[in-house]
Amino acid sequence: MKKLVSVFIIIGIIIGLAFLLDIQFTKTVDWEESFDEKSNKPYGISIFYKELSNIFKDQKIRTVYHTPYSYLYANSEDGYGEHVAKGNYIIIGNSTYLDYDSVNELLHFADLGNTVFISDYYLPETLTDTLKLNIDYILNERDSVSKLSFKSQKLKQNHTVIDRNEGDFYFSNFNRKNYHILGYTKTNSKRVNFLGVPFGTGNIYLHLQPKIFTNYNLLKDKRYQYVEGILSYLPNDAIYFDSYTKTYTAYDGDVEPNSDLGWFLNQTSFSWAWYTALILILLFIIFNAKRRQRIIKTIKPLQNTTVLFVKTISNLYFETQDHKNLIEKKITYFLEHVRTDLKLDTSDLNEEFMNKLTAKSGKKKEEITQLINYIKWLKSKNEFAELNLITLNKHIEAFYSK
Repeated sequence: MKKLVSVFIIIGIIIGLAFLLDIQFTKTVDWEESFDEKSNKPYGISIFYKELSNIFKDQKIRTVYHTPYSYLYANSEDGYGEHVAKGNYIIIGNSTYLDYDSVNELLHFADLGNTVFISDYYLPETLTDTLKLNIDYILNERDSVSKLSFKSQKLKQNHTVIDRNEGDFYFSNFNRKNYHILGYTKTNSKRVNFLGVPFGTGNIYLHLQPKIFTNYNLLKDKRYQYVEGILSYLPNDAIYFDSYTKTYTAYDGDVEPNSDLGWFLNQTSFSWAWYTALILILLFIIFNAKRRQRIIKTIKPLQNTTVLFVKTISNLYFETQDHKNLIEKKITYFLEHVRTDLKLDTSDLNEEFMNKLTAKSGKKKEEITQLINYIKWLKSKNEFAELNLITLNKHIEAFYSK
């Protein structure tokens, strides 16, 4: 009875502490712009990433954890990858890691008739220099809201706004003759923030507002329609989604840890219920640790009858004088050993095979030649004597001996 009272007192203390802590501490929202496809935080892009399979139906969605230079070069016609990369290469945020080699590989990818899509505030200098682009920034002087729109009248219904936006990046200088203006951002005035750049036989699409792809904006009002309008410019083809920066920065602890319980433990009520349950289980174990157990009977281990089994089988073969069966089994087991342990093909016991077996086994060439030739001779016969079995066994035992 005393134990039960103690347990109830401890439970009451835990519940009281949980209630007090829940009142005193409020959960803060992490507004860091990680653009991580695994993150459920406001400025992660897990929703966008999950919806790609619904937008690009029946297309393969690949997540790329390497630089474009490493991945696209490996998966090219001259590379050593599993396939030839073709389709859409998408980069959302954190694109400034792209070095000279990766930018050139992306340009080559587009030149072959594919599509590159990058949405970021800043673009790699190598890319802007190659495409002769200038990007500037204008401060949002009135409020934190910007209007995002398309040039195409067909996408007029996809226009939207974005809040929590201190200013806008825009293309201040570009080739207006050959490049296609696809969209604008507007605070104090309308400026170009979405370009289509024909490159070789493919296209490069550059967008300067990656925040619109985040969880916060996709779940607010109908802003997802603007994202659908952007993706409508991409062909319905395979997707290569860049995740190199998320893997790279994970060692610095910048990426939300991938845990099945992560989201639930972030919910205050659930986390306290979870920890309370663990504490109660621990208390139950402590209070019941001294409980008596019945005597456990000693069970004798089973005897090893392997030797008896082998003797029985050998006597059976000896009495029946079935030399052919024994010879075939010994040859089969020996060749299986060669295939499994020495990794050699035993389909053709020719001179080349004997040379490889000699090199891998470390035996003399004469011993290997005698053994293999004898096996080939036995395979050509239909009737066998006891002497044939004894001779084969001697050759095989000599091979196994050190």
